[in-house]
Amino acid sequence: MNLPLPAIIQYKDLLAAWTRRTIRGRYQQSLLGWLWAIVQPVASVAIFSLIFTTFVPVDTGEIPYPVFSYIAMVPWTFFASSIQDMTISLTLNFGLVTKVYFPREVLPISAMLARLLDFGVASLVLALMMLFYRVEVNPELVLFLPLVLLAQAVLITGLGLITSAANVFYRDMQPLLILLLQVWFYASPIIYPVSLVPEQWRVFYYLNPMAGILEAYRSVLLYQQVPDHTFLIAAGEAMVVFVFGYWLFKRVEFQFADII
Repeated sequence: MNLPLPAIIQYKDLLAAWTRRTIRGRYQQSLLGWLWAIVQPVASVAIFSLIFTTFVPVDTGEIPYPVFSYIAMVPWTFFASSIQDMTISLTLNFGLVTKVYFPREVLPISAMLARLLDFGVASLVLALMMLFYRVEVNPELVLFLPLVLLAQAVLITGLGLITSAANVFYRDMQPLLILLLQVWFYASPIIYPVSLVPEQWRVFYYLNPMAGILEAYRSVLLYQQVPDHTFLIAAGEAMVVFVFGYWLFKRVEFQFADII
């Protein structure tokens, strides 16, 4: 199996151009424009904050619930929106896939990179929230954030390559993915702390790589701690998913033009 890095480097200009095109196309005729990058996570957190602080209180210790939930909602939104965009990236651009030769992984990866910019915009709101609630951050531990984000991006890329390839052959992949992401959301520590998961089930709970990744974000930004072994497990799972996803994608890539 050829490594993906040389191909991506060779076509880096196409990758950058397609990423810019994706961003422009998403917001070109939008009234709110970049505000959509923060509307979804902010609205979700507002609803969950009302529910889990008023009707069904969730104990998050000294951390205000809006900060607790938003700090996980931002990377989750990046995760879910990226995979959904990557899934349809090949079929949405069927004309390009059928007429021009280039590494097909450029399309799903550019879809993920476009959402990475949304992640950055939403993170600015997180910074303002932490200032408002006076949540202290250890500047030295912030250096771990790029590693956490890299592990998440690797996981997203692997899953996105799998789902984008599967969507070429099975067009019901997209509605199935929406259902899976809804289940995955509640199986991840976004609106509740891991402490609510029974201890005897946590070994299985952390088989979900997003659990370790989301907890790593909280460890660094909220608890002033170095990410623990659960993040290492998540990073290892992300690498396995990436290797398998790329292998599968390249194995069936030659069929894309004929089937689309």
